[in-house]
Amino acid sequence: QLRLVESGGGLVQPGGSLRLSCASSEFDLEHYAISWFRQAPGKEREGVGCISSGSGSRDYADSVKGRFTISRDNAKSTVYLQMNNVNLEDTATYYCALDPRSSRCEDEKRYLEVWGGGTLVTVSP
Repeated sequence: QLRLVESGGGLVQPGGSLRLSCASSEFDLEHYAISWFRQAPGKEREGVGCISSGSGSRDYADSVKGRFTISRDNAKSTVYLQMNNVNLEDTATYYCALDPRSSRCEDEKRYLEVWGGGTLVTVSP
């Protein structure tokens, strides 16, 4: 049983938008920093961004800055990755992850031991 579950992936045209979700039946995501990663076919896994708990401070990879937004709905214990103006290079499987001991993205001791199974995003004309 996956401890985190991503959803919302699918086929989208270049320039389009998609919203991914990360949820858990085990963790109340309000209390954790949640990271998003992606892995394209034949490429290494890449960090997309992170949102801390509390104030919800966020950081993003340069490749998605200004196009992607991470947010959280604490009432639903769900974290979102809003993807706007997507391009072909955004095609990948997207994962969310957390460290059960960390609430801040900037925590240098974070060890992301809890992962979801991923959701596939395909950007194609």
